[in-house]
Amino acid sequence: MIHQTLIQTAATSSDSDSSSEGYATLFAGLADRNPNLFRRIGLPLGDPVAWIELPTGNKIRIVRDLEMDRTRAAGTDEGSDRVAIELGSVFCPADFPPNEGELSADRETATAQAVTSCLLKEGVSRVRADRTLPLIYAWHVAAAGIQIDYDDQLGVMDRRVKTADEIASLRQAQHVTEQVMLQICKRIASASVDDDGHLIDEAYLLTSERIRAFAARLFMDRGFTMSHGAIVASAPYSADCHHAGTGPLSTGVPIIVDLYPRDESTRYNGDCTRTVVHGTPNEETLRMHAAVVASKAAGEAEMYPGRTADAVHKAVIRELEAAGYKQHRGELTDEASIQHGTGHGIGLEVHEPILLDDGGGELFANEVFTVEPGLYGRLTGGVRVEDMVVVTENGPEILNELPMGLDWL
Repeated sequence: MIHQTLIQTAATSSDSDSSSEGYATLFAGLADRNPNLFRRIGLPLGDPVAWIELPTGNKIRIVRDLEMDRTRAAGTDEGSDRVAIELGSVFCPADFPPNEGELSADRETATAQAVTSCLLKEGVSRVRADRTLPLIYAWHVAAAGIQIDYDDQLGVMDRRVKTADEIASLRQAQHVTEQVMLQICKRIASASVDDDGHLIDEAYLLTSERIRAFAARLFMDRGFTMSHGAIVASAPYSADCHHAGTGPLSTGVPIIVDLYPRDESTRYNGDCTRTVVHGTPNEETLRMHAAVVASKAAGEAEMYPGRTADAVHKAVIRELEAAGYKQHRGELTDEASIQHGTGHGIGLEVHEPILLDDGGGELFANEVFTVEPGLYGRLTGGVRVEDMVVVTENGPEILNELPMGLDWL
């Protein structure tokens, strides 16, 4: 059950303000998979770890013994504002043995036991945790009689507003994403055509799978990974806006290319979509593309601090509906229709709160979003264009530089 008073406090204060409330704050799990934990440990460790802020304000990191020295050395560069969180002192599970019995030989269980022992040693009777806390930690802490409160804004608000260094990392990630996007769109646009209208490149049939593999190699050469895959899709698969695409690519039809890799040096993500047509697009594709580009501009024009994600989305929908397209969310259609919201936050994860969608809340200065309106149909194919946008006091700052057209020759 959500503790309402705690959530109201978290919504108006930073994560480090919990000490004045008498709570300890707990993050735990795998730092290489949990961005909230990664920011507090300082390294993307693959073994179980925990971060505790005590009611006194002191912070503790619990990591595997062989990771202690490396964790102590982890931190922000001198003068960096990438992560405005004190990392805290470093311990290992053996530093907090259970009151009864021994530490488990299972690393995750041992870390959960150590967290519980640490809290008991410090006289903590109540902790707050975020949405990512694994059940094993919650079970051990609760079994020791310590109350756990779920705070739905913990680990969310501090990541929504980006520092200058974080924005620089996102800018670089998007720049590299666009470098690869340009090569992919040019490769598709310049391919040959066989007798069936399928694209051929160097005597090989050009398929969605082949293009994704090509993208993966290009990103790997640049120190990026495609851990979530990529989309290279045309009709009929592009009627489903998240279908990765499969099979041969054809001339004359729109092909959606959506790339969202991670920069392994910073762990920040790029996310860019362009639509490419080999040959000459038909009139409906041109009409769809014009409506999508216009709706994107209308949504971006709303992206000022104090305005809402709901207003951004509604501006996009008004433009698309004025062009004659209808919403059919959750229902694939033959003719082009509106299938999804306008965009999402981005940072250490590709999809971060908040959504640019119906009911979306207030925008803050230095939040970063993708803006990606699209139209999709089984017969018409799909068109989507996506850029990364920073909300600033002076209006939207678009981090993309690539053109948005259909012709890439």
